[in-house]
Amino acid sequence: MRLDPFSDPVPVAPQPIARRLAPLVVIALAVVLGVGIAPAPAVAAGRDTYEMNLATRHDWVQQKNFVQCVGTSIQMMLNIIEPGRDRTRGTQRKLQELARSWSGPAPRGMVRKGASIRGWAAGLVIRGGGAYRVVGANSLQDAMRVAAEAIREYRRPVGLLVWGGKHAWVMAGFEATGDPLLAKEYRVTKAYILDPLYPYGDDVWGPSPKPGTAISVAAVGRQFIERDPHRGNPWNLLPGAQRFAGKWMLVVPTGRIRPGIE
Repeated sequence: MRLDPFSDPVPVAPQPIARRLAPLVVIALAVVLGVGIAPAPAVAAGRDTYEMNLATRHDWVQQKNFVQCVGTSIQMMLNIIEPGRDRTRGTQRKLQELARSWSGPAPRGMVRKGASIRGWAAGLVIRGGGAYRVVGANSLQDAMRVAAEAIREYRRPVGLLVWGGKHAWVMAGFEATGDPLLAKEYRVTKAYILDPLYPYGDDVWGPSPKPGTAISVAAVGRQFIERDPHRGNPWNLLPGAQRFAGKWMLVVPTGRIRPGIE
């Protein structure tokens, strides 16, 4: 499950993201490269709630070892974007290798065992998932709102850096007290999570959410926590990493996929 913290990305021109990103720390990773069009989501709108879930039970994939959570998360996100795309062991390994190759340096004297959040976003772009960027939010609810607005606007999943930077989850949907793109005030109450480690979970962080079920934001927050804020953390000394110390880290879509682009 090892996912190393963020390291400074290659700067390129981003596309606009949801309207509440202004107070957050944002770095763009790439422009649109994608293929196909995202599937129509399951949406339920009521007087006091708004629900949206992009995933089906066929999109979830289990990681094949205890390191490939990023490669598996990319695989699941691509499956959501293009249903039935790929669930094979070989593709998962290739996606992990791709993410590692874009993960940036490790601190002096240390060895990177997984892939970074930078490599996660880059892998999505390179393999046709569309434009994605790394975002740092100031609180759990801020992070949930950023995720909900991105899912709602772009109809693509969001990645969550959990366990303080050691594991990857995919957020495929949400429940909220209003439509994130229309309501002036709303709160995200639940999230649809795909954990590549299910059903094993972790002795310290707790059980893996069952794929396809919505869990409360409080339950999400027991595993989705902020990155270590301490300057003494060697990962925070990497170029550009300090700005994300103490942030809730996400990989979010920033633009629609253009059909017909291979």
